[in-house]
Amino acid sequence: MEGSGLLAVLALALLPSIGNLLGVGLAEWRKPPEWLVGGALHAAAGIATAVAAIELIPRAQDRIDTWILAGAILMGAVGSACIAKGTRSIRRRMSNTAGRATTWGAYAAVGVDLVTDGLMTGGGGAVAAELGLLLALSQVIGNLPGGFAIAANFRSANIGRARRWKALAIYPFLPVLGAFVGYMVLADAGPVLTGFVLAAFAGLLLTATIEDIVPEADQPHARRRISSTAFAMGFGALLLSSAYLA
Repeated sequence: MEGSGLLAVLALALLPSIGNLLGVGLAEWRKPPEWLVGGALHAAAGIATAVAAIELIPRAQDRIDTWILAGAILMGAVGSACIAKGTRSIRRRMSNTAGRATTWGAYAAVGVDLVTDGLMTGGGGAVAAELGLLLALSQVIGNLPGGFAIAANFRSANIGRARRWKALAIYPFLPVLGAFVGYMVLADAGPVLTGFVLAAFAGLLLTATIEDIVPEADQPHARRRISSTAFAMGFGALLLSSAYLA
C-alpha cells in the first residue's frame, strides 16, 4: 500500500495525544486501581514490541542489508537512551528551581515523548498508510498512563483546573509537529534511507519498551496473570490489526 498524504498523516498524529487526554480525563474523574494501570502498561509494551517485530523490522529488512539493519537498530536504541536522558535532565533541572517545577518538568518530558510519537507516525505514514495508522493506534494505550500522571501531579500541586487544561491543550499539537517532520523526511526517500529510518524506529521502540515501559508497568505490582495476559493481548491485537489492515 502506498503512503498517506500529508493531511491524512497529520490527522493520524492526533491519535497519540488522545491517549494522553483520556488519561487526563480519568485523573479528573477518579484514581484507577493499580492493577489496571499495570495491566494497561503491559498491554502497551506488547503492542510496541509487536509494532517493531511485525511491521518495522520486516519492512526495513526488505530494503536494506542486514548489517545496515543492525546498525540502524543500534542507533535507534542510542536515540532512545538520549531521549530518556534528556527528559530526566529536564525534570532534574526544573526540580532544582522551584517547588512546583517538578510537575512542569514531567509535563515537558511527556511533551517530548509526544513529539517522538508523531515523528514515527509521520515517517511510517509516508512509507505506507497502514503503517502510519498502526503506529498511531499503538501509542494511544501507551500514552494513557502519562496523561493520568501529569493531571494527577497538577492536582497534587494545587494548580487550578483552568490553568492545567490550558497547559494540556498544547499536547495535541506536538505529535502533529513531529509527524510533519517525519513525513517530510521519508515522503520521497529512497529504499536505503527508508529502511534505515524504519529500523531506527524499531530500535527506539524496543529500547523504550524494555527500559522504560516495562519497569514502569511493574511498579504497580499487577499480578502475573494480569500483566502477562495483558502483554500477550496487546501483542495479539497488533498482530491481528496488521493482518487485516494490510
